[in-house]
Amino acid sequence: MNCAECEILLHALIDGELDAGHSRDVEAHVAGCAACAAKLKSFRALRNAMAGAELKEAAPAHLRSRIEAVLPLPPAQASAQIIAPRKFLQPSRRTFFGGFAVGSALSAALAASLVLAVVRNDQNQTVADEVVSAHIRSLQAGHLMDVETSDQHTVKPWFNGRLDVSPPVIDLTAEGFTLLGGRLDYIDGEPVGSIIYRRRKHVINLFVAQRLGAKQPVAMTRTIQGYNVRHWSSEGLDFWAVSDLAGDELDEFVQKISAALHPSGPS
Repeated sequence: MNCAECEILLHALIDGELDAGHSRDVEAHVAGCAACAAKLKSFRALRNAMAGAELKEAAPAHLRSRIEAVLPLPPAQASAQIIAPRKFLQPSRRTFFGGFAVGSALSAALAASLVLAVVRNDQNQTVADEVVSAHIRSLQAGHLMDVETSDQHTVKPWFNGRLDVSPPVIDLTAEGFTLLGGRLDYIDGEPVGSIIYRRRKHVINLFVAQRLGAKQPVAMTRTIQGYNVRHWSSEGLDFWAVSDLAGDELDEFVQKISAALHPSGPS
């Protein structure tokens, strides 16, 4: 794939419109092309800026009374109205258009809130798809590791100078999750660290970055293309664990990583 072909597909990648094959091709090109990686990063930044904009409009305080005035009465009050009917003022042209304006403002505010929620969810889904694609790509021959060792004290310093942060490298071999090594990867147009583990014949990619997806990260438990995905945030870092390992065993892996990151103090 050349740069011209990649540029055409960048927006489709951001919008989650590419199938797995084309996504892998674009991501593989971006991983090796600084110019296209910069464009993808710019497009992501624009999308994130739109998602983070304060677009909510506060409804007027008197809106509640206007809404209550036009809602049907509860059964008990409705019965009482048969004896003492309420007097309603004939709506004037001014009150009609005033109510219309208030309703329009409320509709706009609700629409803006829905748009922000949809954009944030779409961002997280897009990153989840990219994480799975990166996991699949890593399973190709010669793509799994840049540094191959079970020594956590060798893997961790290998990332120095390659990432803005040094990802935590935790040895869980004694817990049944063998540390294999590490790799530099690209997700959402950003370089990320991947710590690789193995559980029997199942490979686990643990991607670590400062921030991927929406500005307000949400824990995620999903299955995409047959791969289990777990996402959580801790100490200002985003963690994405991906594997074809059974969901309960991947949950066990996440729990052990989290416990190692936050060891309990002495009782």
